Amino acid sequence: MQTKFNGLPKSDTNIVYVRPVLVESLPDEVREQLGDLITVYSVHQPNGMTLALVADRKLAFSLALEHDMAPVSVH
Repeated sequence: MQTKFNGLPKSDTNIVYVRPVLVESLPDEVREQLGDLITVYSVHQPNGMTLALVADRKLAFSLALEHDMAPVSVH
């Protein structure tokens, strides 16, 4: 994925959830950008709004922490 990232949007809470997402479950236009990846990681708010999709779990946690958010793993 080579999409420019301008940071996570502000939220009323600093908790975000990180969960694996199968690439095959994503819309075609997103899948086209993911190459050979099978799984990506979603960073999303408690209300379910996706803030970011990233290539790996470590990056998802780093991104959340960099934006003063508290990441929690969801299975």
